[in-house]
Amino acid sequence: RKLPAVETLGSVTYICTDKTGTLTQNKMTFQQSWLLDKDRKTEEEFTVEQLFHLALLLNQDTHQNEKGERTGDATELALVEYGKQQIGDRDISIFSRVHELPFDSERKMMTTVHRYKERYLVFVKGATESVVSLVDQKEKETILNETEKLAEQGMRVLAYAYKVVNEGEQQQSNEELESNMTFLGIAGLIDPPRKEAMEAINHCRQAGIVPVMITGDYPKTAQKIAKDLGILRDETDQAMTGEELSALTPEQLQDRVEHIKVYARVSPEQKLTIVTALQAKGHYVAMTGDGVNDAPSLRKANIGIAMGITGTEVSKQAAHMILLDDNFSTIINAVEEGRRVFDNIRKFIRYIMTGNAGEIWTILLAPLLGLPIPLLPIHILWVNLVTDGLPALALANEPAEQNNMNRPPRSPSESIFAHGVGIHILWVGLLIGLMCVGVQYYAIQNDKDHWQTMVFCTLSFTQLFHVFAIRSESTLIIRHGLWSNLPLLFCIAITIIAQLALVYLPFMQDIFKTKALTLLEIGICFIPPVLVFLAVEAEKIITYKGKAFGIKK
Repeated sequence: RKLPAVETLGSVTYICTDKTGTLTQNKMTFQQSWLLDKDRKTEEEFTVEQLFHLALLLNQDTHQNEKGERTGDATELALVEYGKQQIGDRDISIFSRVHELPFDSERKMMTTVHRYKERYLVFVKGATESVVSLVDQKEKETILNETEKLAEQGMRVLAYAYKVVNEGEQQQSNEELESNMTFLGIAGLIDPPRKEAMEAINHCRQAGIVPVMITGDYPKTAQKIAKDLGILRDETDQAMTGEELSALTPEQLQDRVEHIKVYARVSPEQKLTIVTALQAKGHYVAMTGDGVNDAPSLRKANIGIAMGITGTEVSKQAAHMILLDDNFSTIINAVEEGRRVFDNIRKFIRYIMTGNAGEIWTILLAPLLGLPIPLLPIHILWVNLVTDGLPALALANEPAEQNNMNRPPRSPSESIFAHGVGIHILWVGLLIGLMCVGVQYYAIQNDKDHWQTMVFCTLSFTQLFHVFAIRSESTLIIRHGLWSNLPLLFCIAITIIAQLALVYLPFMQDIFKTKALTLLEIGICFIPPVLVFLAVEAEKIITYKGKAFGIKK
């Protein structure tokens, strides 16, 4: 949505990502359940197990489209599918829904009320710790222990409770409606990690970026998946719940935030707190989100990333970019592309300004050495528009450097002239100027009356050999790939042909005041370009040593 975001991605040091659908496949399957005294008969002559299966079907938030297909959240669809398998052909339309308290991130529960004969069934579904607070506390420890067992296997856990109320009681306040519930059981669902997510997280770390997982899941579930994906690797990597986060002061959070890699049972509002703490530590933060309540954190983040498939329109409007496939690995690909774009901008600056410096030195040095002005204004115009222009545009197609994702993120305050770009412009520009003046001196000393044409060709060819050399900042061209940027090679070839046309076509000679050169003279014009090319390659060896040869340390 905002083009500068592509460049900014190269500076990201933290990626705070949702779990479901981004790190996982968002393909929930019902895996396991645990029921509290499943064979016990209830007052409505259902067993606990039967009521549990009814709850799966009745307390749900899916919709049926015109084709008869169920649509909705992956978790809800998996619960309904399993409930149907258990209930079979039984008609559940008799349990008409008369009231509903929708799920929200603070309550972490959803409640539905259904008419049954002369009474009403109330079902509650939600986070175990929320649901268990509504039931008899005698079984609390047992329920939480069973929840831990499922969560430790990486399952998303949802708890169910119910009660029966009489006519009129279904219109009670929310607090009264959800009080004195009877616990039914817990459902465990599996959402497999994306196959490419683990590899993407490894690339993330190699690039000096810290991945952080933020989820509303049970803490043990979040930790298990984070370990499987490689987000939690050792004892220094910590997990924190939303409740623990709320208890910390901003200063306390800043002291710990760089060690926390997993946030569980976190509300969308707390994402803003996490972003603020990381930014206070000097980090550049990317944050994903899909809900309306994620908008503040998406705006606050240096790069807000909205989900293209599951994201709300509000979150998309607040974000800097939209992830069309909701896939974490695509974020890493975008980071790689962002680094490539910035590198190519730096190469563009290096090429254009070095060429300009070479022209300035050529024109300045000649009179200082007692030589005539070496170039006409139309020559300078040609070099700037054609010799510099076409190859410079083609640099945008240059593929990523070999170490693109094996180096730390770039500081946002880093100068475009950092990493030796400024020095390169000065010394290579001076070298080009000296070479051109050297050719001028040689031609004049050897009584060649077309010395100006030789200087013009030398300057043009030197620029082209220079752009070929700077295709990689640190790697020798033979290792970087001779044919990896065909548009640039095409532009170089076209420019050389055009330059020769200026020299040998009579009508072009009249316009550019050039004269035909002999084969020897053209050969002399190619000597400085080769020397400049070798000098730039030598600079890589001196500066980057083994990396110039593609050797990874």
